Amino acid sequence: MRNKFNEQLERLHVELIQMGAACEDAISAAAEALLKGDEALAAAAEEAERDIDQREREVENLCLKLLLQQQPVARDLREISAALKMISDLERIGDQAADIAELTRYIRMPDGASRLHIGDMARAVIHMVTDSVDSFVKRDLKLAQAVYAADDKVDALFDQIKRELIDMISADASRGEVGMDMLMVAKYLERIGDHATNVAEWVEYSITGVHPSSN
Repeated sequence: MRNKFNEQLERLHVELIQMGAACEDAISAAAEALLKGDEALAAAAEEAERDIDQREREVENLCLKLLLQQQPVARDLREISAALKMISDLERIGDQAADIAELTRYIRMPDGASRLHIGDMARAVIHMVTDSVDSFVKRDLKLAQAVYAADDKVDALFDQIKRELIDMISADASRGEVGMDMLMVAKYLERIGDHATNVAEWVEYSITGVHPSSN
């Protein structure tokens, strides 16, 4: 019975890695679509979002089977319940990447520092998603906690982009609309960072039995 449980738990890990990879693909394609004005990349991000939705349903079904059929002990129960919480945040990451992709059809990024820092922000949140999922599979508490520190850097990039956009609009009021669209993109990326942090917090709960928010 335990061997069967371990096999299904390993499958859960694989499914989560694949779901995390789909999130990374969605963010990367959406950011590249924005920076390059490439509708094919925007479509790829939206396709990745649909793949994420399907994977969420598959992981949820697997978790429910583990709970109902295998009668997991305390630590295993925490791991499965954490996975159920994590996939909700991963699904929201896919949604927000698709929202960025949708915006690429209406705006063209101006040259300048904001363009560069939005790219930096996208790369940072992709790294956060990767580390948060890896920390779950590896049961690596330090890696999960490193995601929290990375979120501070993403928040700092968001603040920097806001200042750049204020300067851009002050210098040329005709760029106000594109400035607001870019701020929305930055906000979506900031939210993706928040969701990756949520995933890392559930990883900490699965390992320690204590959620960081309860401290």
